[in-house]
Order: sequence, then C-alpha cells, then structure tokens
Amino acid sequence: MATRPVFEVTADEKLFARCEVQFKWFDGRSLEKVRKNIHGLHENYLATHPDKKVLEISTKSEDDLGVKLSAFNLEIREGVSLESAFQGSKIFKNGGPFTDIIGKPSVYAKSDGRLKNSGALIGFSFEGKNFPLYPQTYFYNWFYVSTLAANKNLADELLERNFDAFTDIAFNPNRGKVNCQAEAAAIFVSLSRQNLLSEALDDEKNFLRIVYK
Repeated sequence: MATRPVFEVTADEKLFARCEVQFKWFDGRSLEKVRKNIHGLHENYLATHPDKKVLEISTKSEDDLGVKLSAFNLEIREGVSLESAFQGSKIFKNGGPFTDIIGKPSVYAKSDGRLKNSGALIGFSFEGKNFPLYPQTYFYNWFYVSTLAANKNLADELLERNFDAFTDIAFNPNRGKVNCQAEAAAIFVSLSRQNLLSEALDDEKNFLRIVYK
C-alpha cells in the first residue's frame, strides 16, 4: 500500500486542500505500472469524493493536458522548460545559481551533479529576482502559476475543463519532496475562480501575501 496526496481546489482563502489517499502500489517504473498506480490513486479518491473531477499532472498522465502541464513540458519560453529553469535558479551555500542549466532538457537539468554537491539550498534567483527559501513552496508555486498564466491556451483549456483536484504520482513527501506541480495547478485554478490571479501575479510579494497569508 502507498499514500499520496490529492490537491483539491477550494473556494476559500486557503485556495487548496490536501487529501491523503491510500491505495495499492505497484512497484516498477514502466508506463503500465505507473498508470496502474495513478488509476488506484484516482479510484480510491473518487470513491469518497464522487463529485470531483481529477487530473494527473505528469509526463505519465493518460490525459494529454496533464502531460503538457508537467513541469518537464511546460515552457517559460520556447525551448526552455519550467523544470530546467527552476533547477537553474537554485542558490546553494557553495555555489549557484547555475544558469547554464536553464535550457537543458529537463531530465538532464534535474540530474546535474552540482545540484547535489554544492551544499545546502539557501534560496533562488531568476532573471534578477531573488526569492527566499521559506515558505518552502513559494518560489516553485509562483514560478509554475505565472508560467501557466502566460501559456494562455493551456490555461484556458485547464479552466474550461473544470477540474476540481490534481495529482502527481511521482510526488512522494515521504522522500523529502516539497514542491508539487499538482499543488501549483490547484492554486492556479483557485486563484482564477476567485478572480485573484491578476492581483497575485502583479507582484511576487502579492503572491506571497495572497497564497501564504
């Protein structure tokens, strides 16, 4: 058995709710095994939340929109994925940001050895803007939401399809993971539905105030 979170869109100032769901886990990295895990997670969630509409956001999603919304595929500009830009924005105690990572294919950017061998993570810097390490999800969520908002066709499709909840099967907080594209997507939808998106993205400090109170 395994437990993974489902991030639900809410209509209040919290913007999202996190629901922990237990389901049968299939070991293995094959597409078939991963999708069995996605099915199990969604089926068990919907068993107690039958009124919800849930989308897996990852490269393994069966929905093309979920694949496009993966940080590995979502682009901050042509040829530059959100994932690569995020990794290239990290500042460590002994180095960084390693801006040459930006523009590399996502899978290579994430596995760059300097990201593990440069000491503790202490903050982020992207295009002249500096972000603190805490709240821990602040920079990632701001980066994802602002990037998605700039990709109007994807943003419009996401909102038009009226999803209520999101998952990322690879996100395992038990292994120390903090940032999650499913959480960021829930925040985007909630901000949009509450007519707060423009204000939140007008300034990164507005985003901090609105999303993290």
